[in-house]
Amino acid sequence: MAEMNRQFEAYLDEMKIIVVLIPYSYHQGSSTFFYLEEDQKKVPLTIKHSIQIDHYVKYVCELEQEFNIGQLGWIIDEHGGKTDLQIGSVIRTPEFDERFFYEGNDLGLLYTQKKSFLALWAPTATEVKLKIAFPGSRIFKEVPMHRFDKGVWRLEIDKDLEYCRYAYKICINQEWRIAVDPYARSVSVNGEYGVVIDLKKTQIEKPDLPPFSHPVDAIIYETHIRDFTIHPDSGVTQKGTYTGTGETGTVSRGGHPTGLAYVKDLGITHLELLPFNDFAGVDETAPSGEYNWGYNPLHFNAPEGSYSSDPTDPYARIIELKAMIRSIHTQGIRVIMDAVYNHVYIREDSSFEKIVPGYFFRHNEHGLPSNGTGVGNDFASERRMARKFIVDSVTYWISQYHIDGIRFDLMGILDVETMNQIRQTADHINPSILIFGEGWDLNTPLPANEKATIGNQDKLPRIGQFNDWFRDTIKGSTFNLYDRGYALGNERYLEAAKQVLAGSIGIGKRKNGLFSKPGQSVNYVESHDNHTLWDKLKVCNEDYEEDTRRMQQRLSTGMVLLAQGVPFLHSGQEFFRTKSGVGNSYRSPDKVNWLDWNRRDANIDEVDYIKGLIAIRKSHGAFRLREKHLIQHHMKFLDLPFPLIGYVFSDVIHLGKWDQLAVYFNPSGTKHKARLPGKEPWNILANYIKASDKPFGTILEQDITLEPMSISIVVK
Repeated sequence: MAEMNRQFEAYLDEMKIIVVLIPYSYHQGSSTFFYLEEDQKKVPLTIKHSIQIDHYVKYVCELEQEFNIGQLGWIIDEHGGKTDLQIGSVIRTPEFDERFFYEGNDLGLLYTQKKSFLALWAPTATEVKLKIAFPGSRIFKEVPMHRFDKGVWRLEIDKDLEYCRYAYKICINQEWRIAVDPYARSVSVNGEYGVVIDLKKTQIEKPDLPPFSHPVDAIIYETHIRDFTIHPDSGVTQKGTYTGTGETGTVSRGGHPTGLAYVKDLGITHLELLPFNDFAGVDETAPSGEYNWGYNPLHFNAPEGSYSSDPTDPYARIIELKAMIRSIHTQGIRVIMDAVYNHVYIREDSSFEKIVPGYFFRHNEHGLPSNGTGVGNDFASERRMARKFIVDSVTYWISQYHIDGIRFDLMGILDVETMNQIRQTADHINPSILIFGEGWDLNTPLPANEKATIGNQDKLPRIGQFNDWFRDTIKGSTFNLYDRGYALGNERYLEAAKQVLAGSIGIGKRKNGLFSKPGQSVNYVESHDNHTLWDKLKVCNEDYEEDTRRMQQRLSTGMVLLAQGVPFLHSGQEFFRTKSGVGNSYRSPDKVNWLDWNRRDANIDEVDYIKGLIAIRKSHGAFRLREKHLIQHHMKFLDLPFPLIGYVFSDVIHLGKWDQLAVYFNPSGTKHKARLPGKEPWNILANYIKASDKPFGTILEQDITLEPMSISIVVK
């Protein structure tokens, strides 16, 4: 449709409020009355007030009855001038949300061999057409859709549409836009169109998994599908793909397990994968030429094609992803999906903005898109249909792909109510599903008490939060490479280190902690973001010998695994992963991002030590206390020489085979002696050389020797 030559403009800003903007160049911006013409009827407007703005006069007018959104309306002034009534900021009002909220679960495309049903929520559209091309044809046919209640447009087609490409053509404010179905389950190459598939052909049964009932029992290992296997010596055949990640029995050049076999041997419980929904940044027709972490979401319910064997086959990406997840499940490991519901790749190009312009994204007080995410758009999860989309999407991934957890990128952009609805939805399917995310308090126009941030953790009782207090206390500031934490020799962090080791729930004089429950605290010192710990150590402790830095990294990782709460490891952290000093490798080449399996082989003793600590954590419930009062009761810190930390668990035989356990950390560069509680002999589970869930030595003396930068665990 050709662009209109508008002499003035009119916008529906509330259900009964129309704003008219008349430039001075048109009758000096003057008009004494306005009419709304709708269905060949003229309805007079009441001018409430007018104001001069730059080169315009702004008239705020009131309707006696609400405008029928979805119909074409015209505003006529006293001079006989005429302009179309455009949908303005009314779409961001509570009244709009209430009027057009649709509760049904049939949005998107429902396929059967005989007929297919399509439903699109587009309440501000005056016309909608389905654009569809049958297999093998380049010609798209346009089929009108019909409007029903709540602004849902529907179409029923009595043909077999399998493999058809489709999109929606939507007319809003006299302009046509083409958008991919936001509920599309598969897409063509690089997400250009939705593709009709038969989901029944992709179904895979979920195998039985080991029992899992509480977040603190998890040990999360974060990786990226491509990084995980792309190294030349990964031993994986289908490198960098869904299929490669699911391969079992693979070994390195040195004969040690790699890939899935490796993480099973390591002992982790959950494998967290960076985004695998369809994203921008990698050309699916030539995936080896580009790299991206995947935080550029295009289509939220369709898998990424660059990880599939054939991105032109709309089934391949789905079947191979489901097969990968099933393979991981057969190894007794659960799968966590990294989800990016806080923003889209490019707002203006997104299906959401094309289908209901201005609705799905937050705007500031000036009417401009907000940017708390730092990528130019914040998803308005507090709006009812935006919230519904996220909850519907989460339900789809859990139900169809059998994922066992979701990590929410920039969760602080989302609102409390949305996150709690996600938690409730997950509970209806499987209460053991992990829900956690980055609860950073970002500058987005949402009231502070509604943000899903760490500060509102009391409103998010069964949702975990990445604990940046733990991170910065143990390793030092992520954003200041030269800042050193407790494990890196900074003794100022001694008292804070005790707090975070106790799950950040508040101990001693600090009765109120960061969290109400230890299961909310996701403890980490390294993730895909920012420098690896090893690269940070090389900068802030560059004068240290390499062996000293290795001991500091081992101590840091050990504190993650032994702290109360939920331990989170970045893949390769256990063997000193380096990204050659690159602090933000989201699109760096494979040689920067890959897991170097030769480096793992060279540090196999370090891996065995971390493997031992994992086994110790899993062997006794004292390391996994589930409630604040249990930590405060059972975990007692010892009075030790500065800067040592030691604590003992007593009366915990009901949680494992040991009745007492004592843990010691020495971050200093010198050897120390510490008094052991009680007089009986203590059995050694960990010292500066070895860690095992089976005792390998006994201490008969009253004192224990703590080597520099070491961990010691004794039991009886």
